[in-house]
Amino acid sequence: MSATLLAGISRTTEPQSMLRRFLAADALVTGANGLAYAAASGPLGRLLGVDGTLLLVLGLFLAAYAAGVGLLAVRRRPPQLAVTLVVDINIVWSVLSVVALALWLEPTAVGAAWTVLQALTVAGFAVLQWSALRATATA
Repeated sequence: MSATLLAGISRTTEPQSMLRRFLAADALVTGANGLAYAAASGPLGRLLGVDGTLLLVLGLFLAAYAAGVGLLAVRRRPPQLAVTLVVDINIVWSVLSVVALALWLEPTAVGAAWTVLQALTVAGFAVLQWSALRATATA
C-alpha cells in the first residue's frame, strides 16, 4: 500500500499519526462491537443465529482488546512489537471468523453476512496498521 494512499485515508502524511489513527479506529469499532455483543448478547444472538453466551464471551474479550488497542493509540510512538501483535491478532480473528463460519457456526443469513463483513473489516484494519507501521520504519 502506498504512502500516498495511506496519507489520503488517514488525512496526514506523518507516519506515527497514521498508525495512531488506524489503531484508534480499530479500538472504536472493536469496542463498540464488543459492548454491543456483551450488552445485547441474547437479542443479537437470535438475530445472528449465534449462541448468546458465545456472543457475551466474545463481547467481553473484544471490549478488553479494544481497550488495549486504544491505549496503544494514545501513545506518542506505539511500540512496534505491540502493534505487530495487534496486526497478528486481527489477522487470526479474520481467519478464525471465516473458518468458524465454514466449519461449525450455523448462523442466519444476517449472521453469515455479518461474520464475513466483520472479518473483512478486521483484516482491513490489519492491512492499514501493518502498512502504517512499515511507513514509520522508513520515516
